[in-house]
Amino acid sequence: MVRVPKLTRAHVAQAVRNPLLFIAERWTPSPRTVRRAAMSAVVMAVVIVVTGGAVRLTGSGLGCPTWPKCTDDSLTATSAMGFHGAIEFGNRMLTYVLCAAVGWAIIAARSAKPWRRSLTRLGWAQFWVVMGNAVLGGIVVLVGLNPYTVAAHFLLSTALLTVALVTWQRAREGDTAPRPLVGKAVSQLTWLLAVAAGLLIAVGTVVTGAGRHAGDSSDVHRIPVDWKTIAQLHADLAWVVVALTVALWFVLKAVDAPVGPLHRARDLFLILMAQGVVGYVQYFTDTPEILVGVHMLGSCLVWIGVVRVLLSLRERPAAEAPVPGPAAERPEPATAG
Repeated sequence: MVRVPKLTRAHVAQAVRNPLLFIAERWTPSPRTVRRAAMSAVVMAVVIVVTGGAVRLTGSGLGCPTWPKCTDDSLTATSAMGFHGAIEFGNRMLTYVLCAAVGWAIIAARSAKPWRRSLTRLGWAQFWVVMGNAVLGGIVVLVGLNPYTVAAHFLLSTALLTVALVTWQRAREGDTAPRPLVGKAVSQLTWLLAVAAGLLIAVGTVVTGAGRHAGDSSDVHRIPVDWKTIAQLHADLAWVVVALTVALWFVLKAVDAPVGPLHRARDLFLILMAQGVVGYVQYFTDTPEILVGVHMLGSCLVWIGVVRVLLSLRERPAAEAPVPGPAAERPEPATAG
């Protein structure tokens, strides 16, 4: 039998005032648990992007025509709303799963011993990004899927993915000052790659906003640019990112960089090649929904690859515990005369 601790009124009051501290005083997660909690937030950040794409690609963007309720009279989708209402409401419910994953990451980071304030702050940063994007998602519905708000919604999801990745990486490191593994020129080239990849994703949202997948069968406003022209710009930026990735790999090889950055650059190149194949196939097949969804997943994987390359350029070793002096140098215990 496991003895259940007795809770007093003082314990309940403490739990209400500061629940995180209450949990931290009674639970110490292993480093592996903290890393898994951080990874769960990364996974859910990707899942919410993919399911959001499914809402758009099935024409279910206004399946729940208002927000925060699903209809003026119902908090949830009704049977009369059919398939589209179920898809849109299901995506809204996944936001709670995302919140649970982020909450687990915060609790695990706060309960770890020793407590790392920087890790907890990254967890809370994820929470506030999720809250902001939930409100923005409501605005997207209220303004009838305006493509500019839809683009902002996707970009804020990418920001969440970035913070979640950084949190996961920091959970695997120590709290010492970062130590660069490459020279300044290589770091600058990598940041140029990151900027180009960010532009690639941003232009991709314009391609979607000008394309035929408006998100609903009603008359939804589209971004007034030529779709083929902006798609060509998107493809050109993709080749720029590929060229910078190849250049980075050769530079890392030339300067005899550690295997970590080399492997991350190689992984990014492979992801870009796969994403490029999907992009060209969907372009020449009139953007079928399934391929657009795969391309949205690929966008997340590309950005994950870019962030991992950036994070691989430095290390934060765990602080070493002080080593006690040799026994011969310790004072002998006093003996009775």
